Amino acid sequence: MRAIGFTTHGGPDVLEVLELPEPHAGPGEVRVRVSAAAVNPTDTVQRARPLQKVDPPWVPGMDIAGVVDEAGDGSPVAVGERVMAIVVPGGAHGAYAEHVVVPAGSVVPLPEGVDETAASTLPMNALTAWLALDELAVPRGGTVAVTGAAGAFGGYTVQLALARGLRVVADAAESDRELVDGLGAHVVLPRGDGFADSVRGAVPDGVDGLADGSVQGDVLLPAVRDGGRIATVRGHRGAEERGIAWHPVWVRTIAEDREKLLAVRDLASSGALTPRVAGTWPAEKAADAHRALEAGGQRGRGVLLF
Repeated sequence: MRAIGFTTHGGPDVLEVLELPEPHAGPGEVRVRVSAAAVNPTDTVQRARPLQKVDPPWVPGMDIAGVVDEAGDGSPVAVGERVMAIVVPGGAHGAYAEHVVVPAGSVVPLPEGVDETAASTLPMNALTAWLALDELAVPRGGTVAVTGAAGAFGGYTVQLALARGLRVVADAAESDRELVDGLGAHVVLPRGDGFADSVRGAVPDGVDGLADGSVQGDVLLPAVRDGGRIATVRGHRGAEERGIAWHPVWVRTIAEDREKLLAVRDLASSGALTPRVAGTWPAEKAADAHRALEAGGQRGRGVLLF
């Protein structure tokens, strides 16, 4: 089986084509013949430095879409069905492969009207956004702020917050303002170090919760009301002040929560969630996809095609 992975950590050039044993689905598992795998920041972090206590080779990737070609007992999807899935990578098991086996709870049919390439950008990023909003626990009618709103996680957070009946304050560079306006944010403010002060200008008492997709950390504290919450990616937990609680989100904890993934699918089917593909690369050009992501400025996710 062809896969893309690495045997030593480093820059994009360590990625190479590997020949690995073909996996097979057991009870409660599904095997997907992968046609598309999204490229996410977590993939570049995994590639760049040691994170796993297992021997190489290592195959990165957390998002796939394709066709079910094996289904174990108890599978909720059938052979031949077009699906998307979230992958929790470990060692040689990752999304950048021709065949990937996942637990049945991690896979759902494609959203209606969404092809494999676009659908592959949904599972990990949208579930991370879902979990962030769960952690913020802002009631309907409350206000959330979102940084990195033009990115994949940030954009999905904006749209999911709107679906929950929340008021959304988002950041955007001037060149991204039209994009973030199009996502439906109620207030769009300039991105950067002055965002927290701008939020207080728009919401004098501070927002109820904040999802920090741009990893700005503690500089965002002034944007949040006393007793509010901040959801962070990459494990950040900042200074404790004014009763503000920090909530690092780890999507692995809900990777087999099929009900949440089905909800994401339904929102994408309805158009409430809009996948954005930043570019596509043949799988063997994964190094180029990693370089493009690390160069910054992507508005969506790059996708590897198998």
